[in-house]
Amino acid sequence: MPLSVDRVTDFSETLLRSLGRLLPQLSPRLGAPTEERLRAMLAQPATVLFAARTPEGVVGVLALTWYDVPSGRKAWIEDVVVDAAARGLGVGEALVRAAQRYAAGIGAERVMLTSNPSRTAARALYRKCGFKEAETTVFVCKTDTE
Repeated sequence: MPLSVDRVTDFSETLLRSLGRLLPQLSPRLGAPTEERLRAMLAQPATVLFAARTPEGVVGVLALTWYDVPSGRKAWIEDVVVDAAARGLGVGEALVRAAQRYAAGIGAERVMLTSNPSRTAARALYRKCGFKEAETTVFVCKTDTE
């Protein structure tokens, strides 16, 4: 299967539809971003979206974002999803490796991500790509609560 992974730089309706198909596979509560949100994300100087494509279309996506703090530049991988029909074909690995190369190229000292313990295949992929579980806990606080 011919596969390419490219950095997405421009908005397209095809991309928006692809995200609408892929994101619910990551979590049933997710849907396509609005056109406005997708355009804003693509315009962010510290965020890139990678799309994995076959001749049939977009089969996977990954977002990479980074920030600078006194301890150095850090990068995060978010929203990794591969279409169910394309899993096990190397799409996820190609996306993660593209993000790792990009992060190295912008001087990120480390790349981080989170993964639900129930996602055993994804966690095996991240280990294969050199990720190790950190001895830390992620805390989350919703900003829309009082």
